[in-house]
Amino acid sequence: MSSSTTSTVERAFRAALYDDNDSGLDTGASLLAADPAADGELARRGEEFVATAWRRGWQPADVVRLVRRELDDAHVHLAAALIRAQMPHDRPRGPRWTAQLDALPHAPARGADRFSHATTVLELYRLLLRLPALEPLEEPRREHRPASRMLTRIRALLAKAEATGFPEEAEALSGKAQELMARHSIDEALLAADAPAKDAPGACRIGVEPPYEQAKAVLLHAVADANHCRAVWNEPLGFSTVVGFEPDLEVVELLYTSLLVQATHAMTKAEAAQRAGGRKRTKTFRQSFLAAYAHRVGDRLAAAADTQVTQVAQDLLPVLATRETAVTDRLERMFPQTTTTRLRGVSDEAGWTEGAQAADRAQVRARPRLD
Repeated sequence: MSSSTTSTVERAFRAALYDDNDSGLDTGASLLAADPAADGELARRGEEFVATAWRRGWQPADVVRLVRRELDDAHVHLAAALIRAQMPHDRPRGPRWTAQLDALPHAPARGADRFSHATTVLELYRLLLRLPALEPLEEPRREHRPASRMLTRIRALLAKAEATGFPEEAEALSGKAQELMARHSIDEALLAADAPAKDAPGACRIGVEPPYEQAKAVLLHAVADANHCRAVWNEPLGFSTVVGFEPDLEVVELLYTSLLVQATHAMTKAEAAQRAGGRKRTKTFRQSFLAAYAHRVGDRLAAAADTQVTQVAQDLLPVLATRETAVTDRLERMFPQTTTTRLRGVSDEAGWTEGAQAADRAQVRARPRLD
């Protein structure tokens, strides 16, 4: 590495990374495009940005989620390539981290000209440079299990189902997600999970994707509460942090995903019926539908959880109480100040009614009794 290549990268960074103006970005990209010898140093700096993100508490899925939301596919693929390149220099991580690495998208062959590629690099680095610190998540060392990869596929199907404007396509995508969910049921995942260390709850982050993310965050909060976990929504960054014991965390991920599948499927059918009757206000209908769905499913989950607690043996109640205390303590250490996620903007009576009815039909599978 020569001083000239380092100088090129430094000058490009000074021009492009510390403000948001396009002229600085163009200047930095021009400098990099004109000096192919600086490519290696530029990539090395990118790996350093990734390592810094890990030290700030970020995980691979967090970075990819934010880059996908704020930038374009080219930036997502570049971020994934940098994460892979940094892997050999990273310390050993747990199975959730490994699953996130396995789910990274693979970039197509590079086809952009040098200036366009340099612009993409600098835009990504500018985002990585400004990542705030997050609460660190540590997980117990366990044998890797493939369920998380399946969850990634289900979430991808759900995201496509919600993004499409064609009800038939949304229904087909939701049906496929339901098929995948059936193969990895909540009960099987719970039975296969390793027992966590005593009084050692962990935490994970679950993406709460737009649109209608507030209703989804409320739904996730309800699922977490019903399964002995707690959820805290980070609205600006598009995720909720769920705190709990490892088998419970996996159940929350699976059940939340399953309920989103069912909600999307039901909403698509209800919306098609509304449109057939001459209705046109799709956005307000969907927002109210999902808000009612989250509210009603929350009530159902809470009732099921209360029933479960009354059915367990008396000698297990202190165990449950101890675990709940451990989860609460971990939550309060991570988030000294938390607020409740409340529903806003519910203005469509038909959407609310349809959503509540769909929630009543949803398959809410009770967890097995603790024997």
